[in-house]
Amino acid sequence: MIDKRALRARMRAIRDAHGPGLIPVARPFLDRLLPGQIVAAYRPIGAEADPALWVEAALHAGATIALPHVVDRASPIRFLTWARGQDLHVGAFGLHQPDPEGPECTPDIILTPLVGFDRRGNRLGQGAGHYDRAFAANPDAWRVGIAWAIQEVEAMSPDAWDIPLHAIATEAEWIVA
Repeated sequence: MIDKRALRARMRAIRDAHGPGLIPVARPFLDRLLPGQIVAAYRPIGAEADPALWVEAALHAGATIALPHVVDRASPIRFLTWARGQDLHVGAFGLHQPDPEGPECTPDIILTPLVGFDRRGNRLGQGAGHYDRAFAANPDAWRVGIAWAIQEVEAMSPDAWDIPLHAIATEAEWIVA
């Protein structure tokens, strides 16, 4: 059995040592974009892989961008629409998020940051279960992890509530789970 707390600490240290940066947009993402879709992205914290180029590609394709809004550890993520240039507020866990009064939406694609991942689409997040609950609430959304290649682990043992990703994008490759 994997000790997720220890693995999370090790993978954060590896990610932090890598440093921040942009992940290039993968062709399968571009091929899937349609005008009017809602793409949930995120603003990176620390050395999380930055999906800013993905946001630009989605906007160019006519998609609407949503960002997560988190209140606390127990409450679910709400995806709120965000427009380029709109102010963001620092909220729970240091997340840069839209005004809580902004319009809530249902994403077609969810781009999610990762602490770690394996090639079967299992992901290690921050540990509060926010994204697993968001995946369960949006079962038709295409789930794509954004990470550095060094965040890959050989295998993870998912818990019953863990929902796998459809794909993972790194700076080096596109992995279909």
